[in-house]
Parts: sequence; structure tokens; C-alpha cells
Amino acid sequence: MSDYKYIRANLLDKFEFQSYGHALEILSEAFPTEWNEIQDCLERLSISVEELKAAGGNETAIPKKFDEVLYPLGWREIRITGDLLVKIYPRKAMQRGRFTNEPIDEKILKGYIDGHNIDFIKDKVAFDLEWNSKDQTFDRDLLAMRTYFDCGLIEVGIIVTRSKDLNDIFKTLTDQAGKQLMSKYGASTTWMGKLEYRLKSRRNGGCPILAIGIKKSCIKEN
Repeated sequence: MSDYKYIRANLLDKFEFQSYGHALEILSEAFPTEWNEIQDCLERLSISVEELKAAGGNETAIPKKFDEVLYPLGWREIRITGDLLVKIYPRKAMQRGRFTNEPIDEKILKGYIDGHNIDFIKDKVAFDLEWNSKDQTFDRDLLAMRTYFDCGLIEVGIIVTRSKDLNDIFKTLTDQAGKQLMSKYGASTTWMGKLEYRLKSRRNGGCPILAIGIKKSCIKEN
């Protein structure tokens, strides 16, 4: 991957990176401050075996690790809503392709943009973490980033989730009830495989996306 030059070398063993729409180039060249802060956050990420075993999906201690680093740096969760104003202009008499300056009717489509939220935004960079939710959550995230991009609110998005690499650990561990962790972190939850095919089918629209997968090198023994 030629884009590795935009990533700190010590992160390559801990994370999988997939760049769509030249996301890495945009982050590095247009938003170096925000990209450095994200890389600082990734460098600090360490997950214990006990944290892997904890119940609660995206409400576990793991997402809070990103809150603790990014919120003091000015990253904020944002929600937008919007109505669409549609104006209808009639053609001028006997002048094909020419229209009056005043509309003959206006319609407002309420809730055209309906409450999309993103975990973190700073400047025009969006960042979402999906640790262990239902995989359909990626559709919501990509629609949100696509909408923010179309509205000119962001220029690039980042989504962090689990790499398939973590399955090697899940298969060797059990929770407190003695159930294998692989059943908790199943194929229908949020991991890179479920995000990758959505990005390849361009569900992100025109919004450049950097997908980052957390690998087993981030897991530390208690």
C-alpha cells in the first residue's frame, strides 16, 4: 500500500488501514493537525483481556478511551437535521429554457436530513468508532458521513473498528460465564470485513473514508 508513507511506522503493526477516495492524502496534506491527533490516540490505545470480556458493545471502556483523548483536544459529537426548501419556477412565455425570477410555488420537505450524528468532528474531519455493534450500524455511519460531506460540513471521514486479526484472540478466550468470546464478537457485528464491502460498493458516496482495523497487537495481558 503506497499510502503507508502517511502513517506512522509504529502504527502499522497495531492497525489495518484501508483508504478510499484518497482519504489518507487528504488527512495528511489538508488536515495534518487532526490526523496527528488521531495517530496520537491510536498510539495510546491499549486494550486489556478483561476489557475484551466486558459486556456492553459500544458502551464498554474501549470507546471511552477515545473520548478521553479526543474531547480535550476539541473533538465533539455533532448531530444535524435539516429541511429542504423546493422552489418551482415556470418557463417564460415562448422562451424555451428560460425561466421567471420568481417561483410560483414553494414546498418544504420536513426532516429531509433527519438527525444524523457522528461521534467526533473537528474542523472538517469526522471520526467514528464501531467496536461491537450490529453491522448495520456501518450503513448509518456511512450515510451520516456522506450527508455531512454533501452539506460541506466535512471533507473526510475516519471509521475505526475491529480487524479480523482479533479473531485469533477471541477464539482462545471465554467470558465469565465460560462462553467463547467468538460468539460475542460474531460475523454479524462491526468489523473490517463488514465495512470493506460497503466501502467498495461506494455507500459512502463521494466522501473519502479511511477505515482502520484494530489488530491483536493492541491487546495486552492483564
